[in-house]
Amino acid sequence: MKIRELATGLLFPEGPVAMDDGSVLLVEIARGTLTRVTADGRVKVVADLGGGPNGAAIGPDGAVYICNNGGFEWTRDPGNYLRPIGQAHDYSGGRIERVNLNTGRTERLYESVDGIGLRGPNDLVFDAHGGFYFTDLGKVRAHEMDRGGVFYAQPDGSGVHAVARPVMTPNGIALSPDGQTLYYAETEGARVWAFDVTTPGQVRKDPWPSPQGARLVTASPGQHWQRFDSMAVDAEGHICVATLMHGGISVVSPDGQAVQHVPLPDPMTTNICFGGPGHRTAFITLSATGRLIAVDDWPTAGLALNFNA
Repeated sequence: MKIRELATGLLFPEGPVAMDDGSVLLVEIARGTLTRVTADGRVKVVADLGGGPNGAAIGPDGAVYICNNGGFEWTRDPGNYLRPIGQAHDYSGGRIERVNLNTGRTERLYESVDGIGLRGPNDLVFDAHGGFYFTDLGKVRAHEMDRGGVFYAQPDGSGVHAVARPVMTPNGIALSPDGQTLYYAETEGARVWAFDVTTPGQVRKDPWPSPQGARLVTASPGQHWQRFDSMAVDAEGHICVATLMHGGISVVSPDGQAVQHVPLPDPMTTNICFGGPGHRTAFITLSATGRLIAVDDWPTAGLALNFNA
């Protein structure tokens, strides 16, 4: 597997979006920015968002929609690895933001759902109807934590509702190629869960003992001391989950019966997206070491997203 290093010195990059012009948009959580890495490796700040921009996606209007977790505290582990360790002392509240790529202008769309404040929005995915699902990871403090949820929202700010809440540490979120299955990754348990989508923003729920109505796809395959982060789906429906600690990408079949691990040189491998000719290039954020890499000729083409720019 050949790895191309596209950018270094990034401050905990996440949320990569492969653009049609060959650039990659991403967030730098520790820097508080939406950033563009051009095809020739230049790094440019698009918008200074503050807090903790965590996930990004292009909406039907060509704007970038951001999950902002409100901010983390940070530490450096041996090897100079950067790692978040809990709610920031200057935590600014969770929110969903919209960034105009032409002007850099930012607006807040959602800060609460049903009167309950968002705590740590993490990742999002647009469906073919123009709405988006997003996760709220929750927030961790020294002796307590807030649980999060899975939500569905309209991009014009006109409406948002809970799909499932409370949910334990939901992180990456993605849709199957036919849009009929909604997946999310649980960080702490290293599990992938699935809901069957019935109509846009609505899902079928399983009864107890499912903790939130979802069905389990896979649980902590192969290794101890790992956690799941963000994800993307390939054109054949495999779920490609960024895997923490046991750094790399775990590739899970839709039925959860087959799991392969693609190791990468960073314990905080946090996200993956697909782009390039035929969507055969995987763009991956190696966050502890502050790098964006590309892996050409990924074994399976990535699934084209519903919107891009």
